[in-house]
Amino acid sequence: MAHSQGKRRRLVADIVRHGRLKNPPFPRRGNLLAALMTASALMLAAPSAAFASSNKTGSAKASSSGAKAGKSNTGSRGAVRASSGSRASAKEARGGAGKSSVQAKGKKAALAETRTASAAKPARKAAPAGSIQEASSAEARLISVYEMFGRGQARPALAKARDLVRDYPNFQLAQLVYGDLLAAQLPPTNSLPDTAGIAKMRGNPAMSELHEESRRRLQALRERPPVGTVPSQFLSLSTKSRYAIAVDASRSRLYLLENSDKGLKLVADYYISVGKSGTDKLAEGDARTPLGVYYITSRLDPRSLKDFYGAGALPINYPNPYDVRRGRTGGGIWLHGTPPQQFARAPLASDGCVVMANPDLKQLLRKVQIGATPVVTARSLQWISPPQAEKEAQTFTNAITAWKDTRASGNEAQLKKFYLPDFQRSSKKPIDGNSAPHDEVEYAQGKRVQFKDMSYLHWRDGDDTMVATFGEVFEGEKSGRTRRQYWLRQGSEWKLFHEEILG
Repeated sequence: MAHSQGKRRRLVADIVRHGRLKNPPFPRRGNLLAALMTASALMLAAPSAAFASSNKTGSAKASSSGAKAGKSNTGSRGAVRASSGSRASAKEARGGAGKSSVQAKGKKAALAETRTASAAKPARKAAPAGSIQEASSAEARLISVYEMFGRGQARPALAKARDLVRDYPNFQLAQLVYGDLLAAQLPPTNSLPDTAGIAKMRGNPAMSELHEESRRRLQALRERPPVGTVPSQFLSLSTKSRYAIAVDASRSRLYLLENSDKGLKLVADYYISVGKSGTDKLAEGDARTPLGVYYITSRLDPRSLKDFYGAGALPINYPNPYDVRRGRTGGGIWLHGTPPQQFARAPLASDGCVVMANPDLKQLLRKVQIGATPVVTARSLQWISPPQAEKEAQTFTNAITAWKDTRASGNEAQLKKFYLPDFQRSSKKPIDGNSAPHDEVEYAQGKRVQFKDMSYLHWRDGDDTMVATFGEVFEGEKSGRTRRQYWLRQGSEWKLFHEEILG
């Protein structure tokens, strides 16, 4: 892998320095642009219809607009035949890119055809500037290059790409796009390309990784969360937690939500990488990213870390009590940055951590709260409306209120029904499911209690679980405990299986 990446970097660097290759990987009689475009299949964007984003129409309409965009691009050398968001389109592009390359039309003819197609069918309105909200300027600028090229504005796209790689020389995907656009300036030839050379570049693992990175960045732009929705795990979040983080592994995306008395609001999202073997961590060393509900536990100073971790690291509390209950092992799962020589990593690249570009991580570091910022990691996020979240939280609200009232009543036998036999409490004085009811009744002494700063984080993964964090103040007192409880649904009832006393 390292050898192939080095070879590709040397190839791109040669293009950047001279505007053409000194030693092209295929004979000069071949069409260089077609070869580079084929090697980075689906990387350069289709016309702006492929980028049109609508929270009302959903992903089905996005796929349809992508297919339309593919038609207008068919005649361009190395251009994509369909939306990169469609599996069928991806298969067609892999199989058909070589054919369209072999036809090797001249540069002027190709651009003319693109403009004609665009004129025949007016381009739909592009996604608004805030579609990738507060993403790093590097990603926003790369998307702009994609859009300009897709509209047939090759020279402005080239200028933007040149400025981008100047400012971010370690952004490998941007370097490759810049190389492709530079190659577009070369005089066309009438001879056929070296198909063997093209196939070799298409099979290069580094090229495949960059292609997949590009596809996922574009997918995140097209398939935006509906306005006003929240990830389904965040049923209720106390304003003590100013921000919340949700990771969608299928889109290689981390979403940052700001919390206020008006609720959660999506304020930023960033490209990320996860484990080499994907998600759903089971054991130490399996190179998978865990799935579940977690909290940021600390902030590691980059000066204490190797350069490999970039701008810093934010450990999470994997394995959490639910992971331990299911026998999950391992640890050391962090949100961290990239090495200095690498702007971003492939979508599947880490040993289980969530990896971000350093500029993005620096933004995150300024906003997270140790112990109070929740982190949800999911295969694919489901976004729901706040009223739907409130409705789903109601059955659990009833359960925890009943637990509170039963404790205040002093009825140990009834209170015991809320605990699983293997219940454990993490505190200076460990308590199991048999002794917990007695301890709680003794602690409450029949006093009425007020709950405050309630947070409910819901997780469904075979089982139905809830992580509840709240403070409690007894009548006549000014302060009290802060608890984090882990509940499991059994049939129609919620049962406690773990508790942490946070303060």
